[in-house]
Amino acid sequence: MLPFKEIINKHIGLIGKVVDFDPASDRLLPFDFTANNTELDPSILADTSRFSAWVDEKLAKNKARYGVGGYNEHRTIYSRSTHFDQGEEPRRLHLGVDIWGPAGTPVYNCYNAKVHSFRFNNNFGDYGATIILQYQFYELTFYALYGHLALSSLQNLYEGMTIPKGKAFAHFGKPAENGQWPPHLHLQLILDMHGLKGDYPGVCQFSQREAYLQNCPDPALILTQTFASALP
Repeated sequence: MLPFKEIINKHIGLIGKVVDFDPASDRLLPFDFTANNTELDPSILADTSRFSAWVDEKLAKNKARYGVGGYNEHRTIYSRSTHFDQGEEPRRLHLGVDIWGPAGTPVYNCYNAKVHSFRFNNNFGDYGATIILQYQFYELTFYALYGHLALSSLQNLYEGMTIPKGKAFAHFGKPAENGQWPPHLHLQLILDMHGLKGDYPGVCQFSQREAYLQNCPDPALILTQTFASALP
């Protein structure tokens, strides 16, 4: 079977949008949440309201509709939650792409799918409301985890439910519903769920980087259809 990237690229025209975006008029702002970002000191990270205000200010200042980035990024921001510090080695490597924008932003399904599972992962720093969709894309089966959603996105769902391409099936959640983060979407592609439901690590230990990245391809592969040449 062809590798994941080759299969997606071969049929990329069939992939739809994930969020509303007009490349002719809208802008994306790349966010850096590594140690290089010295603006985000511990006092900001510890206060979700201040962290949210920081994100909003950056987007407004740069006239950007969304902030974006994060795949394979070794992030310092996870020090804000003990959720990522279990075990001898903390989890700091991000496995998805984040799209930062206003709470209530619609999330669209990019290809016909069925609901694999969903859950309210209600821990500080966790995903909050989470939906995992299963895709059959030609010979390829893969999953997409949509995290930090509005809690209302989980209403009337059931496992195996069909979600057609183009349907607005979820919305960005507010901090009380999304794990206490500034509003954004965490999009993560997964090849093997390893038996998990409603959850899958979105951040891993750096020592496990290669194994996790192999199982979690870069979502930029499908986001090119949403953001076109605006994607960094």
